[in-house]
Amino acid sequence: MDFTPTEEQLAASALAAEVFGDLSAPERLAALGPSADAGLWKALCAAGLLGAVAETGLLGLVLMLEEQGRTTAQVPFAASCVYGLLAIGAHGSAEQRARLLPGLRDGTEVATGAFAGGARAGGPRVTATTAGRLRGCVPVVPWLCGATLLLVPDVHRRLWLVRVDAPGVRVEPVATTAPWSAGRLTLDDAPAEPLGATPGTRDGHDAAGACAGPYEGARADAHEDVLATARTAFAGLQAGVCAGALARAVAHTATREQFGRPLAANQGVQLRAADAYMDTEAIRVTAYEAAWRRDAGLDAVPHALTAAWWASEAGKRVVHTGQHLHGGLGADLDHPAHRHFLWGRQLDAYLGAGAELLEELGALLTKEPQP
Repeated sequence: MDFTPTEEQLAASALAAEVFGDLSAPERLAALGPSADAGLWKALCAAGLLGAVAETGLLGLVLMLEEQGRTTAQVPFAASCVYGLLAIGAHGSAEQRARLLPGLRDGTEVATGAFAGGARAGGPRVTATTAGRLRGCVPVVPWLCGATLLLVPDVHRRLWLVRVDAPGVRVEPVATTAPWSAGRLTLDDAPAEPLGATPGTRDGHDAAGACAGPYEGARADAHEDVLATARTAFAGLQAGVCAGALARAVAHTATREQFGRPLAANQGVQLRAADAYMDTEAIRVTAYEAAWRRDAGLDAVPHALTAAWWASEAGKRVVHTGQHLHGGLGADLDHPAHRHFLWGRQLDAYLGAGAELLEELGALLTKEPQP
């Protein structure tokens, strides 16, 4: 394996760092509240960073998401790329790709995924009727309030595309730990089309009303692949959040003096920072490996679970360390360090509790191979 980024991936990462750094000052972020940053979203689209994901692959996206995480920039970059660009690009039909990908590349379409509990494997309790309509509720969907397109898994792990403005779709804002523009999604006979539907099927069903194979023309493991991709991408975002939290803590302890010397001179502070650095590197390398394997066409599901576990468990430790090393300032709700703490905790909740991820990974690794 070789995680060395290509020139294109490095260029995209450098450009992302520049855009996020220029337009994500703490004062600007504080004024946004829970909303997405429309100005930053336009700048990312104008720079061609959304469209670059198709060329840079998942590893390139992870590198760019690291830069977003460092600044806690409020845009649905991960969600729209994972649940829109990459999902439709890999599993959509030719007609769906031609119709939807241009808008997702230029940012006029914003996608998100209605996976219950975020990226957890259980999935939402959404059912599909024989007429290709969806019923059910997903309590929290990140970036839902600004989305135009939804990727919704049903109880049978089939993936459906739903327009947010379609009849039968209700969106209610939900407050979360971090500003995600999150919402509660209710589907009441909402019209949907199966991801990967091919001409000759009617909403993924044949004339008799039976499922006509909505994955024709796409890989049958679409749900598994999208879930693994989401876990990997959000682990990359968590790596950036942790790196940003640690960088702020290091800068603070290097300049803040106590009893005539910098806080960083204390061995206890150095040990906490060193542990946080190792945790951050573990999140980063596991996310890189999962992304590289997916881009190489290799099985990446257990590696995505590993990355998600590190991002969940180690991510919490790092953002807590970042807050603690700021002393009393870390408890200030308006201090930039607190944003990293909130983002780290929210990403932990979105990725799924570490124990649940570990249980799923164990079940996967001990599963009997199919004959």
